[in-house]
Amino acid sequence: MANAKLAYELEQSKLVAIIRADSADGLIEVAKALQAGGVKFIEVTMTTPGALEILKQASDVLPECHLGAGSVIDAPTARLAILVGAKYIVSPTLDIATIEMCNQYGVSAIPGTFTPTEMLRATRAGADFVKLFPATRLGPQFIKDVKAPLPQLKIIPTGGVNAENAAEFLRAGASAVAAGSSLVGKGEITPQRLKEITERAREFMGKVQS
Repeated sequence: MANAKLAYELEQSKLVAIIRADSADGLIEVAKALQAGGVKFIEVTMTTPGALEILKQASDVLPECHLGAGSVIDAPTARLAILVGAKYIVSPTLDIATIEMCNQYGVSAIPGTFTPTEMLRATRAGADFVKLFPATRLGPQFIKDVKAPLPQLKIIPTGGVNAENAAEFLRAGASAVAAGSSLVGKGEITPQRLKEITERAREFMGKVQS
C-alpha cells in the first residue's frame, strides 16, 4: 500500500465526507463542522472552485483530519493536489497514470470502478481502495457477491450512500463508505446549517461505527 497507516485509519473510521459546492465560500467552516461531528476523512472535489486553495487552508487549520482531493481525472491534477496537502486522491473513473502518481508520492489512490475487472486492475496497479460508483445502481449485494471470489478488494461505495443504508454496505463487505449531499446538504452556509452538518455527521458516524 502507498500509505498503509492512512489506509488502516480509514478502515477504522469507515466514513469519508465529500464536499462538493459551486462556491468556495464557507467551505472551511463546513470542514470544521464535519470534524466537530467526528469525521476525520474529508474529500474536497476538484469540481469546486478554488479546490486547491481550500485543501491547503483546510490542511493547515484541521491537522487532525485527513484531507483528500476528489473528482481527480488525471495524474497532473493529482500531483497539484498532493503538493498542497492532499493525503489521498479519489477519482470518478479508473486511470492507471493517476494511481502511479499517487504511488510515487506515497499517498493513497482511490479510483472509481464499476466492474470486478476494473476493481482488480486498479488494485493490481497499486490502489489502496477502489471506489464503487455509482453505488446505488448496484447495491450492497453486489459488494458481497464480488468479494466472494475477490476478498482482497477494499471497496468504498459512493453515490447515494446515506445514514440509512451505510451500515448495510459495510455489512456486505465494504471497507468504508463515502457520502456527500446526504451528509453535507446544499444551500447557503449559515450557522444553523453548520450545526445541522455537525449533527448529521455525528449521527452518520454512530451508524457506521455501530
